[in-house]
Amino acid sequence: MRNEHAIKTLKALQVLRPIGKFLLPLVVSLILLVVLWYGFLALYPQVGLVGKSPGDVWTYLVTGPTSDTARHALFGEMRITLRDATIGFAFGMGGALVVAALFVGVPAIAQAFMPVAMLLRSVPLVALTPIIVLVFGRGLLGVSVLAAIVVFFPALVMIMTGLRGAPRQAMELVAAYGGSSWTAMRMVSVPAALPSVFAAARVSVPGALIGALLGEWLGSGTGLGAGLIRAIPTFQYNRLWASIALVTVVSVCAYAVVGVLENLVLARFAPQRGQD
Repeated sequence: MRNEHAIKTLKALQVLRPIGKFLLPLVVSLILLVVLWYGFLALYPQVGLVGKSPGDVWTYLVTGPTSDTARHALFGEMRITLRDATIGFAFGMGGALVVAALFVGVPAIAQAFMPVAMLLRSVPLVALTPIIVLVFGRGLLGVSVLAAIVVFFPALVMIMTGLRGAPRQAMELVAAYGGSSWTAMRMVSVPAALPSVFAAARVSVPGALIGALLGEWLGSGTGLGAGLIRAIPTFQYNRLWASIALVTVVSVCAYAVVGVLENLVLARFAPQRGQD
């Protein structure tokens, strides 16, 4: 019994160790960000009343006389932005997975459409936004489509790279036993591409938030993106900096959640990668 308990404890530590190694740099990065924030304000005092320190943001959101109202307003806008970003992330990543599998499985389709995809990616998002709003409207759909576009193209390239990097010997073994190319992709390429899929997901999380903020700013007029723009002409600089800080913290937390899931999944399906 003691040996079984020791083995279970060892396995748990093997899973938790890479998670801790992943989360520790994020915590250090947040601390460094706060230090740089204070340093920037100290080096450029000419920003005057426009610049707000982390202490000012804390007072505005937590300890100030109007902090309850401020939190209610910002968190309400953040919920809208998170909803938009989550939908965009889901559709962008899902579309990238399907299209990447199609491009890798049928190279002729990739040769025909990949240049078009890269050409569309080169168009600035600000230029695409009016067209997206015209086609999909100013509501949830339009903002989610913009977030999905931000996610889709980088994820597509990274996932295709992962699928193409599958071990050739394993692919040939599946073919030798009569398996089709799609069977080889399902059994070999997809598991081998898991690190690339999660890397694409980690990169796409802040991208989805940026796309949602941009869509809310230029399209829907709701959410934190619109609140950021409204705060500037009305001189609500505490709200402006608090919004930026909130987006940053949410981005880091979402990135951390994806990273933890990555370590858990890779520890299950690719132990040699999950323990790196």
